[in-house]
Amino acid sequence: MYRTTQSGRPFNVPCHTMPSSLRHLFVLVSTSLLLSACGTSLQRAPVEDRNPQSPKAVAPAVPASAASAASAPDAKPPLPGAENAGKPGYYTVKPGDALIRIALDNGQTWRDVAKWNNLENPNRIEVGQVLRVVPPGVDASAVTAKPIASAPKVESRPLDAKPPVAAASAPVAPPSSNTSAAAASDDDNLAWGWPVAQPISAGFDEQRNKGLDFAGKPGDPVLAVADGRVVYAGSGLRGYGNLVIIKHNNTYLTAYAHNRAMLVEQDQVVRKGQRIAEMGSTESDTVKLHFEVRKLGKPVDPAKLLPAR
Repeated sequence: MYRTTQSGRPFNVPCHTMPSSLRHLFVLVSTSLLLSACGTSLQRAPVEDRNPQSPKAVAPAVPASAASAASAPDAKPPLPGAENAGKPGYYTVKPGDALIRIALDNGQTWRDVAKWNNLENPNRIEVGQVLRVVPPGVDASAVTAKPIASAPKVESRPLDAKPPVAAASAPVAPPSSNTSAAAASDDDNLAWGWPVAQPISAGFDEQRNKGLDFAGKPGDPVLAVADGRVVYAGSGLRGYGNLVIIKHNNTYLTAYAHNRAMLVEQDQVVRKGQRIAEMGSTESDTVKLHFEVRKLGKPVDPAKLLPAR
């Protein structure tokens, strides 16, 4: 053990020289200090939370189906006319379709089809959209046309664009009331004429040639085969070139393709034998007229309708 001198310097004092009472006291103090030190190092004071907080609210579990529905984009509304899909007198738009082709294949004008379906922009129709292709109030099952196989591809061009008119045609008076009455009473009772003076160069074939072809020279006259109204004059159908379509009544349309020049405008009334175009080779490798007759939209053999020469 240590003792200190008056100067504060320690000096060693052997334990056996201490009185027994002092040695006993020293042992007790040393033991207490040791136990106190050991107790301090082994035990920790409890931690008291002086700022207790209420437990956080736990959101209820969301079912997986509801979560996926919430994250999924809003469902698209059904396309116009979807409730009429598959019904007679209605047509479901397919990829590559254009209104002029749909109208032609159903024996209608594109303007009428646009009006019956409230189309603000006739150049915008959607795949899957269902269009009415017969007049409202008409028995669709009686007039629905047979689908046309392997139709030419359609080129998207504005329907309202008016084609250039190469030459002014003579003013034409509207059809007489007698003609209109005859057409209304019997659409098949048409006074047909020939579209050109040239002979037929290729006959009708339901699969490969849906009309008649006539070879000729550039500028040869093309004539209306019956009284009617021009419902299309343009180049919006690929494969037909400059095309004129005339509606004669509710049953018959005629089409005149590959013209060099078109001499009539859309909505113009024409008479049988009137010059409506000049023969040409637009979208054709030879100069020719391709002539079609559509009965309720279905191609029929014009040779069976045209008069004998």
